[in-house]
Amino acid sequence: MNNHSLAPWPGELAPREKLLRDGAAALSDVELLAIFLRTGFPGVHVMSRAEQLLRQFGSLHRLVSADYAQLCAQKGVGDATYSQLSATSELAFRCFSSRLTQEDALLNPQVTRNYLQSLLTHREREVFLVLLLDNQHRVLCHQEMFAGSISSVVVHPREIVREALKANAAAIILAHNHPSGRAEPSLADRQITEQIVNACQLLEIRVLDHLVIGRGECVSFAERGWL
Repeated sequence: MNNHSLAPWPGELAPREKLLRDGAAALSDVELLAIFLRTGFPGVHVMSRAEQLLRQFGSLHRLVSADYAQLCAQKGVGDATYSQLSATSELAFRCFSSRLTQEDALLNPQVTRNYLQSLLTHREREVFLVLLLDNQHRVLCHQEMFAGSISSVVVHPREIVREALKANAAAIILAHNHPSGRAEPSLADRQITEQIVNACQLLEIRVLDHLVIGRGECVSFAERGWL
């Protein structure tokens, strides 16, 4: 094993051995990325390489979501690494998606949040989407209903009701992102949610939650007692 591979830092357990002993959840983002990268450069340990990439992109999610030009501009990143990272991101997304179509979204709120974060966290403008659910709260599909600027989006409750009726949905979950990174809902967010709830009630469609997605955080209207 060369001196820039997965050999551990002095006094530390190598990421792969730590994973085998404690499970993947025990690893930091740097350690997980180091396992994926496998090697560093001559004179650069793989852990240092992983730290540099995470520092450059700001987070693991931004790294995995980066486009071809951004990733391949980094030293040592080429088609193979880009393809593997893109496939990993898509695999995680499909995993969340398949679970949501088989399970009650209310009984698995973290899966729902992970799914929505994978859809919205990296978006540079506000996007408002709706999860359409059947009468057992399984996801039928998601619809990106409206897109706006970096700080706002115009939402039309009538269009949301129309999509719910087309899908024969019994319930919906609303979600939108805050590109600023702060997930705290605004007064406008609360007002439009109330309008959507009122519109849906007329047709006996339940609004189960409205999730506001920030950078690494998520606020639930249902958990706040606002629905």
